[in-house]
Amino acid sequence: MTRKIIHCDADCFFAAIEMRDDPALRHRPMAVGGSPQRRGVISTCNYEARRYGVHSAMASRTALKLCPDLILVPHRIDKYREAARAMRQVFHHYSDQVETVSLDEAYLDVSDSPHLDGSATRIAAAIRATIAAELGITVSAGVARSKFLAKVASEWRKPDGLFVITPDQEQDFIQALPVKAIPGVGPVTAQKMERLGISHCRDLLLQPLDELLRQFGVFGHRLHQLARGIDERQVRPERVRKSLSVEHTFASDLPDLPSCVEHLDSLHREMCTRLADSGGHGAIAKLFVKIRFDDFTTTSLETGGSQPRLDTYLHLLHSGLQRGQRPVRLLGLGVRFELGRDASDMDQLPLFSSLPCARAATGSM
Repeated sequence: MTRKIIHCDADCFFAAIEMRDDPALRHRPMAVGGSPQRRGVISTCNYEARRYGVHSAMASRTALKLCPDLILVPHRIDKYREAARAMRQVFHHYSDQVETVSLDEAYLDVSDSPHLDGSATRIAAAIRATIAAELGITVSAGVARSKFLAKVASEWRKPDGLFVITPDQEQDFIQALPVKAIPGVGPVTAQKMERLGISHCRDLLLQPLDELLRQFGVFGHRLHQLARGIDERQVRPERVRKSLSVEHTFASDLPDLPSCVEHLDSLHREMCTRLADSGGHGAIAKLFVKIRFDDFTTTSLETGGSQPRLDTYLHLLHSGLQRGQRPVRLLGLGVRFELGRDASDMDQLPLFSSLPCARAATGSM
């Protein structure tokens, strides 16, 4: 049976929610992000702002220089999560094989779906129409028989587009595909490919596997496969999280350890809340701290641990500060999960505040 994969991706998701709730923002350059006075960054922006060169992960200050008329809106994460949950309900109406990639992005395997005569194209169209009607935002979708091509297809006619790559169109489509459209090929890799005379997938087909491995490491094997349309990855309904973290960039640099410790407790509580709200992860295996100094150098430290204790993070923070001995621009805390193990000790607890991490937060400062 031919696989039928749909990739759905909301168009400028955070910005779309803000424009839906405040129509005055429509047709004006706007972005969701942090304050430029507090070293904020852009999370997402609408297409009007993108015409000025604004993009996600850009410093808000830089975005405002590119687009002085940019309207900057603060995050409303609860609203975005609410919309994401509603989108997932629509996805699950058409398939129980749904792999959530992020708040606004998912793969669906509808190979054996009984809906709409099993037509993946009609199912994708129905999903888009339902989300537009019920949530007031647009979703772009791609349909193909592999995750690779479905994702590429969902980008092909953004925003508010639907693109289908049928099996008999695959080879022609792949050969004409620019390599920069391959997921995982960023600007640096694309530039290296250009220097090697590789601009499209048809150029990749001419490269021996050993040469791709020499130039691009293990990613070379992936490039070799994708250029031939080989992608056997399955849609995984239970997508296991490998890590979870929180971080904060401070408006003013933190000069020393005591000032960093003052912010450690709130970061720790935020991370504990996220752990309580998250699902699909294994048992905690490691704890880590991330520190970015005022000169933008970054260091991280980790240690083994099954519970996110505040005193452990305090020890990591102290050791990390010795590496740079400079004022601190950003602090982050996180955990890494041991994949494949059950985290039933957490799942049985209704409130994360009863875990040792919260007890340490009240007794170790």
